[in-house]
Amino acid sequence: MTHSSIMVDVGKWPIFTLLSPQEIASIRKACVFGTSANEAIYITHNDEVFVFGLNCSNCLGTGDNQSTIVPKKLEALCGKKISSLSYGSGPHVVLCTEDGEVYAWGHNGYSQLGNGTTNQGITPVQVCTNLLIKKVVEVACGSHHSMALSLDGDLYAWGYNNCGQVGSGSTANQPTPRRVSNCLQGKFVVGIACGQTSSMAVVNNGEVYGWGYNGNGQLGLGNNGNQLTPCRVAALHSVCVLQIACGYAHTLALTDEGLLYAWGANTYGQLGTGNKSNQLSPVQIMMEKERVIEIAACHSAHTSAAKTQSGQVYMWGQCRGQSVTFPHLTHFACTDDVFACFATPAVMWRLLSVEPDDHLTVAQSLKKEFDNPETADLKFLVDGKYIHVHKVLLKIRCEHFRSILNNDDEIIEMSEFSYPVYRAFLEYLYTDNIRLPPEDAIGLLDLATLYRENRLKKLCQQTIKQGICEENAIALLSAAVKYEAQDLEEFCFRFCINHLTVVTQTQGFAEMDHDLLKNFISKASRVGAFRN
Repeated sequence: MTHSSIMVDVGKWPIFTLLSPQEIASIRKACVFGTSANEAIYITHNDEVFVFGLNCSNCLGTGDNQSTIVPKKLEALCGKKISSLSYGSGPHVVLCTEDGEVYAWGHNGYSQLGNGTTNQGITPVQVCTNLLIKKVVEVACGSHHSMALSLDGDLYAWGYNNCGQVGSGSTANQPTPRRVSNCLQGKFVVGIACGQTSSMAVVNNGEVYGWGYNGNGQLGLGNNGNQLTPCRVAALHSVCVLQIACGYAHTLALTDEGLLYAWGANTYGQLGTGNKSNQLSPVQIMMEKERVIEIAACHSAHTSAAKTQSGQVYMWGQCRGQSVTFPHLTHFACTDDVFACFATPAVMWRLLSVEPDDHLTVAQSLKKEFDNPETADLKFLVDGKYIHVHKVLLKIRCEHFRSILNNDDEIIEMSEFSYPVYRAFLEYLYTDNIRLPPEDAIGLLDLATLYRENRLKKLCQQTIKQGICEENAIALLSAAVKYEAQDLEEFCFRFCINHLTVVTQTQGFAEMDHDLLKNFISKASRVGAFRN
């Protein structure tokens, strides 16, 4: 199944906080995996592949069994365009590329890498047996078994088979990929999913098949006996299933009419039935009468998630250790975030696609238009220099301009304020921020007072406080007095007292206004500045 990508931020996944903003910005696809969510793989926009984390069982594929918090490049996979990726509990990793090749590495105690051995795979190796002639479009892993789905609807499985999860009819482990047939013979498989030790498939006419472990009813067959070959979920005969998802020991199915069914283990409420009883057969889960468009679960967790047509995301099951027995509306925009914030371990249920974010917000667009002569319809002339602006924006953003601007204004001369001050003010109207040295922020404070721009006054005072030093302290103090900024005056006065010896030797102190000086000395003596 292909899932539509949405803008997703990998920042919600704790392990990604190890990366720099530049590295984060380069990511186009990513997967967090491992028994403690401490391993990650990501693909950049130029198709380079990097891994970092603990490297249990060589699951990073770097060839050196070392942990790393610095991403390492997997040269063997660079330029390969990875289209589907899954992982087991060992962990082992299996992926396929857009060319239909399959690569695997990591834990291999049960031949889950499909190369005929049980030796750990320390670097990515192509899975060749029986798959070379096939173009693989999707892969899925259980705890220690693997599956691959080909473009022409054939399904292959290999690895651990203690419960029949490989579907071969025996319980012997399967050392290389083997085609899953029996009831699937002649059927065209379109979707696959694995629980810990069970397997599920959806075929193109909407039928669902399950095999492997069934102790919790996760195969949906109405009993709890294991199945060594694929068995059709007969109870779903009246609906057409589009997507299937498996948790640790439960299964979710989504129909073409947007209905949700669940069955299997329910210890944590992961079926969403409102209780904690296991279900051996599919039960319809009510989602506020809304159509479901996506379901999500992951074989290492007891968590379920779903997204509805209106974009609402629900979660249930084990959420941060608590049991949620009924679908709970979240504030998330995608099901992936449910696993980042609530699953234990916080691993991904699929290879995550991060859309390149080249869309500008309203704020970013306005910021770009400041002083742009191409689109401007008004010029301010200050100190012989022009500043290009947009009347409508000034009117929207500032009461003062709303009252003074006329439709026929083209140039407005401004002599009350200096160019840096007036430019900073106009730029503030476009950006909500100011960039000024503290001395100029004083002039802007004057302007903000005059135009009654209270937020701007606060920003100016903040800038001045952050820029005060022994050289400019007296000038800033004088300005605070002049513009009746009491809080700022108090701040500058404190600073002068704390640095009295140096401040009294500055040029600013020598040129201080007589009344201000008298005031300063009496105030300083009141706080005991001259006692020794």
